[in-house]
Amino acid sequence: MSKLVTIFGGSGFVGRYIARRMAKEGWRVRVAVRRPNEALFVRPYGVVGQVEPVACNIRDDASVRAVIRGADAVVNCVGILNRSGRNTFDSVQAEGAGRIARIAAAEGVATMVHLSAIGADAQSDSDYARSKAEGEAAVLAAFPQAVILRPSIIFGTEDGFFNRFAGMTRMGPILPVVGADTRFQPVHVDDVAAAAVKGVLGQAAPGVYELGGPEVDTFRGLMGRMLKVIQRRRAVVNVPFFVANIMGFAFDAVQAVTLGLIENKMITRDQVRNLRRDNVVAAGAKGFADLGITPTAMEAVLPEYLWRYRPSGQYAAIKDSAKNLKKV
Repeated sequence: MSKLVTIFGGSGFVGRYIARRMAKEGWRVRVAVRRPNEALFVRPYGVVGQVEPVACNIRDDASVRAVIRGADAVVNCVGILNRSGRNTFDSVQAEGAGRIARIAAAEGVATMVHLSAIGADAQSDSDYARSKAEGEAAVLAAFPQAVILRPSIIFGTEDGFFNRFAGMTRMGPILPVVGADTRFQPVHVDDVAAAAVKGVLGQAAPGVYELGGPEVDTFRGLMGRMLKVIQRRRAVVNVPFFVANIMGFAFDAVQAVTLGLIENKMITRDQVRNLRRDNVVAAGAKGFADLGITPTAMEAVLPEYLWRYRPSGQYAAIKDSAKNLKKV
């Protein structure tokens, strides 16, 4: 019988790419999510019955144990950018990660891959970064042979970074950003998935890997690259951190007062804290080279999905060609 992998958050941005790759490797894939009815799109990644979404709450031992039982490998892709109800940074990224590792070890799972993030730091003033570090520690305490992946900001067709800011260019001539001089090392989502698969297959030594693409650029520089791809001219304006912090406080307050009915999808104070720090691979850290993976350049991928934000959308190339036609 084919081996089985349980992927927590397997219908999310990164998880779906891992699920697709594991199906191609011939594994059965159990996609553990909160709402399996919203994850039915993963089924066609394999043959009938090979990829199945199942319900799971990573805050509950019994729920986690049920989806791990019988699995040969476990991948945890669950993470949040903002707290929502009971899904806090601590309950999801620290306690949840530790729970998955502890139960995986108890169930005799052979391999585990945990998706963390560059910037994970137990001493950070950011709840996101601190909980990521605590999650890593909890995973290693229960499952010392785990493979931990720390990607920089991830880009790809469904990303929430370039898509978000490209969409904002439709609203006016100014594109505001917080931390314009903060450096990032964007990594393609399928490269992260390839690294995770190597961990599942036992082709990566246990330990922490920091994953960054071949290019390092500032936030402002990344927006410039994006604007070139979508063929729009916008003024990239830096929002000072003190102003961004006030904005984050206001948006967080609205979410708190409305008990989460109005979710803060703009910017949180915690995100402002993270934007103060560069998000690049640390010197001497293990990375793609140690996994035998050559990371993909942004220029090779961005035009494939950002074209829809161009003024002429899919017809931009045709219109450009038409301009070169000689008038008869």
